[in-house]
Amino acid sequence: MSLWKVLNVVGLLQVFLALSMALTGVVALGYGDGDALGFFLAALVTFTAGGAVYARTRFEEDVTAREGYAIVTFAWAATAIFGSLPFLFTGVLASPMAAFFEAMSGFTTTGATVFGDIEGLPHGILLWRSMTHWIGGMGIIVLVIAVLPYLGVGGMQLFRAEVPGPTPERLRPRIAQTAKLLWFVYFGLTAVLAGLYLIGGMGPFDAVNHSFSTLATGGFSTKNASMAAMSPFIQWVTIVFMYLAGVNYALHFRAATGRFQYFKDQEWRFFTLVLLGAAAVIIALNLWAGTHGDVESAIRDGLFQVLAITTTTGYVSADYELWVPGARMVLFALFFVGGMAGSTSGGIKALRVMLLLKQTRNELRKHLHPRAVFVTRIGAKPVKDEVGARVVGFVMLYLLLCLAGALALALTGIEPLTAIGGSIASVGNVGPSFADLGPTDNYGWMSSPGLGVLTFLMLVGRLEIYTVVLLFHPEMWRDRSAYH
Repeated sequence: MSLWKVLNVVGLLQVFLALSMALTGVVALGYGDGDALGFFLAALVTFTAGGAVYARTRFEEDVTAREGYAIVTFAWAATAIFGSLPFLFTGVLASPMAAFFEAMSGFTTTGATVFGDIEGLPHGILLWRSMTHWIGGMGIIVLVIAVLPYLGVGGMQLFRAEVPGPTPERLRPRIAQTAKLLWFVYFGLTAVLAGLYLIGGMGPFDAVNHSFSTLATGGFSTKNASMAAMSPFIQWVTIVFMYLAGVNYALHFRAATGRFQYFKDQEWRFFTLVLLGAAAVIIALNLWAGTHGDVESAIRDGLFQVLAITTTTGYVSADYELWVPGARMVLFALFFVGGMAGSTSGGIKALRVMLLLKQTRNELRKHLHPRAVFVTRIGAKPVKDEVGARVVGFVMLYLLLCLAGALALALTGIEPLTAIGGSIASVGNVGPSFADLGPTDNYGWMSSPGLGVLTFLMLVGRLEIYTVVLLFHPEMWRDRSAYH
């Protein structure tokens, strides 16, 4: 593996990040909150460091699988480190660990925050938080592939290591073209959502911030009460776009080019059925318990929270910890589902959950008919045994990571229920959880070791575990072509 090649791409990424900081600094200068200098200083440090690394290294040949994993992991880690500088240089955070946590939460689109008074933050910081979501939503590496055609075929290794889901899908023969198309759809949906927010009465600043956060399935808001502070119209618009953000972007692109294939996609049907079924149960339970004053608000809050958690957006329209136990348990189960493969959502992904259920059904049928042969299919296509094995392995590793994270948090002195919820929410990039990390709470009270554990979990979860875990395997660092 060529570390020079890895550092070359990571350095170039920081140059792009510095430009984003400078742009945010210009906006901050316009609002006159006094934080512009911090952004320009952060941009200068990031540009200098990234530019120096890029200039002193060379990018040669294609990217191997091992190099792809290393580039993606180091790029996300470095981006979060440098992305934390605006929080420190503007003085809104004094703790480097808290700043690193906030930046990682932004870029991984987790939406967990250490800030208690969001509305007291400068405009530049609010925009930077939303921008970290938007940059990380479609993926830092996907952006680079779109603007670095010299990566060529090797870019597929980065695409596989970065894009959420078990089966990254090409829309065009060249992977750089696919990356550009994905960003085109992403940008278009963001612009449409910002326009609808403006029509709904949001100010331009809030509209831009929330459109960035929603399409990235992030969850950062400019309001202390999150989406609970918004009008019903704004919440309904957000419901629609959280759903769109949780759907495979390849389907959106095909729809934009006249090929409406949503209903033909089995994962889409499964994902939509899960959402509607969970929402129906929660709405019925809340209406039965009388937690809402009217039917419309019960339907709206039920749909909103189901989508916010399943798509891992993490917005809050109501304090769901006040709902009946049955409704809370349904929401807890949704923490493990996630959006569709190829979306900006976190979690296990609907495709894996669907395959796992299909395989479980076939195993039960084999016990009834031992001599029969049952094939797991996605639509009309049979699923290879090795794919099914990888899905089972991923889900087991995902659950073990959640458990290990909870144990690590408990060792820092956090109460068990809070530790379990925080671990699951971080691995799934959801944001809010239960207990002391519920929808009305923040992470600012946690110790640096606790924030460090959650920061690591957010990174591993966003990169779908294997990308990071493989770096700790000795074979990753041995110069053997068999492992390329």
